[in-house]
Amino acid sequence: MPATNIDSPQTPAAPNSTDKAALSVLTTLFFMWGFLTALNDILVPHLKGIFELNYAEVMLVQFAFFSAYFIFSIPSGKLIDSIGYKRAMVAGLATMGLGSLLFIPAASVPSFPLFLAALITLAAGITCLQVAANPYVAVLGPPSTASSRLNLTQAFNSLGTTIAPFFGSLLILSHTTKSASDLRLLSPEALHLYRIQEASSVKLPYFGLALALIALAGVIASFRLPPIPQAERHSNEPARHVLRYRHLVLGAVGIFAYVGAEVSIGSFLVIYFVQPQIGNVSVQTAARLVSFYWGGAMVGRFIGSAILQKVKTGTVLGIAAIAACLLVCTSILTSGHPAMVSILLVGLFNSIMFPSIFTLGIAGLGPLTGDGSGVLVMAIVGGAVIPLLEGVLADHVGIQHAFVLPVLCYLYILYYAVKGSHSRDAITI
Repeated sequence: MPATNIDSPQTPAAPNSTDKAALSVLTTLFFMWGFLTALNDILVPHLKGIFELNYAEVMLVQFAFFSAYFIFSIPSGKLIDSIGYKRAMVAGLATMGLGSLLFIPAASVPSFPLFLAALITLAAGITCLQVAANPYVAVLGPPSTASSRLNLTQAFNSLGTTIAPFFGSLLILSHTTKSASDLRLLSPEALHLYRIQEASSVKLPYFGLALALIALAGVIASFRLPPIPQAERHSNEPARHVLRYRHLVLGAVGIFAYVGAEVSIGSFLVIYFVQPQIGNVSVQTAARLVSFYWGGAMVGRFIGSAILQKVKTGTVLGIAAIAACLLVCTSILTSGHPAMVSILLVGLFNSIMFPSIFTLGIAGLGPLTGDGSGVLVMAIVGGAVIPLLEGVLADHVGIQHAFVLPVLCYLYILYYAVKGSHSRDAITI
């Protein structure tokens, strides 16, 4: 396919200043989907113990959740074209509320497939929210500060991911689960009652979250968000295939790699830290330590938001990718506290990756911004594929050596930062 230089889609002028009131309201959305996503890291060890799952099987939690991004991203982009950014955000919040409520019957049965169905529904709503909110924030002010603005809102997303593991350790992992050998000694009736008791710990947290999400949907519906015509497509505009833009396609691979690496690490931290040669701590203590991983991402995004006011996005992204790669390698090659500290520090350098790749990917798309956002959010399916592959690998070589997959992901992100994001030519299809 020959490459040809073409002009970017014609767009109305971008605003000269950021609408701070709208940006403040939108940060609550980023917080909520971060909180719900990080709770999966608590569900993984919890459901593994209840249903006696191996590493590959329990990674179906992340596979179900992040597969929704692949399935619902493009439809979400089309939904934005039809009803606008604001209504799409409200629809996403309402769907998230429904998904949270579905945890109650899943725990009452209890049924692992029903838990997966609830996760898919929840993630479908988050997908719609991400497709609408990320580009909205990016174009809500001057293009020169788009990465900084998105890093700031993503910092509140990380606040949610930081709080969630601690919250989950108290309410979901509050009981001491039986070992696999103890479960084998139980009669079928006793095993069923045990699973009902253990699974019931998710009911209250997810019911409360459902109420909060529905209330937030009402707030967004009543709030007057400003229109952003420079990122809206109108029916009289000629259709252009958004996949013609090379930097967008390569950015989608970058999002796939980044989310896959981040989720792979986060999903295995609790199980990793209880290993005798790594942390030798209890499940509850390990769950609380996960907050430092996501907390690093929060701190890094606040710092990154300031740095990106003065340093090019690609430069910052490249440095972060090198640091993350070296830290994961350190954890693979060491044990004890060095292995724990190095893997936790990866969160600090993960921090600016998603918003930076995202803004580089949608740069110059104009009225195709919504569709481009759909492509990038669809690539979050990396959080489904790579953790599952790491689970399979961990069943064969152990958790520690399975972290080689995130290393490969960070190497690709380095390539995108240095070269791939600068390929702004269009591809003739």
